[in-house]
Amino acid sequence: QVNIVESGGGLVQPGGSLRLSCAASGSISNAMLFRWYRQAPGNQRELVASISRDKSWYEDSVKGRFTVSRDNAENTAYLEMRNLKPDDTAVYRCNVWETLHGPDYWGQGTQVSVSL
Repeated sequence: QVNIVESGGGLVQPGGSLRLSCAASGSISNAMLFRWYRQAPGNQRELVASISRDKSWYEDSVKGRFTVSRDNAENTAYLEMRNLKPDDTAVYRCNVWETLHGPDYWGQGTQVSVSL
């Protein structure tokens, strides 16, 4: 069994920062790929960042503001978010791929709210 737990969400003012964590545990080690998705009410889910063992990727609207990283020893990924904007408000979920061909697992999500 694999357990994916996100944490670090919260309410911040515009311009603020948050650091999200995605911890993978159980029968999974050295996950191949971590993906961060977000979904705002009424919107489709969108991929905002991902990190494999040697590459990272960012959606255009978060480039320069978000940084994705990973700690392989802890099987954990992080999403450092700076200069947050109201449009960043969403539930952020982590998707973890054990190999490039799967299986993949989802966390429950963490709420990020950016407001005055």
